[in-house]
Amino acid sequence: MTIHTLLVRQDQLGTTRIATQEPAPLAPGHIRVRVDSFALTSNNITYAAFGEAMNYWQFYPTGEAGWGIVPVWGFGTVVQSLHPGVAVGERLYGYWPMANEAVLQPDRLSPSGFRDAAPHRAALHAVYNQYLRCNEDPFYTADSEDAQALLRPLFVTSWLIDDFLADNGFFGAGTALLSSASSKTAYGTAFQLKQRPGIEVVGLTSSANRAFCESLGCYSRVLAYEELEQVDADAACVYIDFAGNADLRRRIHTRFANLKYSCSIGGTHVEHLGGARDLPGPRATLFFAPAQVKKRQADWGAAELGSRLVQAWRAFSARVAQPPRPWLTVQRHSGPREGEHAYAQVLAGRGDPRIGHILSLA
Repeated sequence: MTIHTLLVRQDQLGTTRIATQEPAPLAPGHIRVRVDSFALTSNNITYAAFGEAMNYWQFYPTGEAGWGIVPVWGFGTVVQSLHPGVAVGERLYGYWPMANEAVLQPDRLSPSGFRDAAPHRAALHAVYNQYLRCNEDPFYTADSEDAQALLRPLFVTSWLIDDFLADNGFFGAGTALLSSASSKTAYGTAFQLKQRPGIEVVGLTSSANRAFCESLGCYSRVLAYEELEQVDADAACVYIDFAGNADLRRRIHTRFANLKYSCSIGGTHVEHLGGARDLPGPRATLFFAPAQVKKRQADWGAAELGSRLVQAWRAFSARVAQPPRPWLTVQRHSGPREGEHAYAQVLAGRGDPRIGHILSLA
């Protein structure tokens, strides 16, 4: 099977090309996985935008200077195994390249999964190096693979943001401002925050996406970006920045004298990244979900953390799929060229926020 990989210029994210090659012989202790399907969301654009700073380019190095592979979440099937602990035909959930094949080096095997022990990934965060066996995964159901690929990693981040803020008493704030409110990670966070008594959840979005955000029912109110002045300037706020828009961040830091905390989750507006220096109020910080995972594993233990996440995921995914008007509609893209087109579409931020893109490069 010819390998198709979507390559991205690391310093010019809109420049892409499809690389093709024949599979190399498999080394002892390795497995070959057919990447069957994966999700493409603004979260993946964040991986690319922070690829250098957060080491995302290092998960699947290309060997070509200046070119990178954007990691994605999805499902694969083991098609060849030279590892005694992994069987051909096993279905796996995890962190893949934007390609139709991946080679892994399983280590620390358990009934639930294993980690990839490739030397170049040794220093990278363990959360991204874990591969789960679907037949032992409490999150998994065969009929919800698309929702898992699209929303599971985003919702875990959403849940951790909510948990982090609650863990810190919302820094004394009663209002949470969420930018890019139509994004999946933002409305997952809003879904969780709505369950916190005494917290007003304000979604900030473009005028075009306002009706969509209001239809979700998880925001206390939704404002277009130009309507920010409708929020009391003296309100004690936390700002959760999903957009990475430097101009909006400065407006918020300048307007709200009682801004208690400001964090950046992602960069869907790639051209406006940066601009976090010399702002009034609290320092804008980058939220790193694995750090909160590590803290809660220490607080509760891994089993309890997993149980809470599964319970929250089931409630969220049920609401997302709820008829007659689900929050998410899947759009499929097959083959390298359709995949490249879908990437350009997501990078540009175009399209219906209700659409979730599922790709296969086979």
